[in-house]
Amino acid sequence: MKTSRTVNASELDIRELPDGIAFKVRVQPRSSKNAITGIMGDSLKINLTSPPVDGEANAACLAFFAAYMGLPKSAVSIIGGQKNRSKIIKITGVDKNIFLNNLSGGI
Repeated sequence: MKTSRTVNASELDIRELPDGIAFKVRVQPRSSKNAITGIMGDSLKINLTSPPVDGEANAACLAFFAAYMGLPKSAVSIIGGQKNRSKIIKITGVDKNIFLNNLSGGI
């Protein structure tokens, strides 16, 4: 059964915060490349090459979103799920529309 699907990015659960946005991700570690692969429920599904040990996948997740959005690493943080595949990512200095525009070509 295929768990990820390509759908309209507006189905994502993106919360607007006073200083940025927060959204859910589902991480698949030890993949062949770092990429956004679709949407799973209300979460963005991403593949990362890093293994899920010693915080490597978390660091790769933060670096991936910083590079993807063209922001410094300090603008991206994990605010929930540090030890789970399901995480909540916060990006400071970005609003929902900018994020969705960047995603439109990536899913």
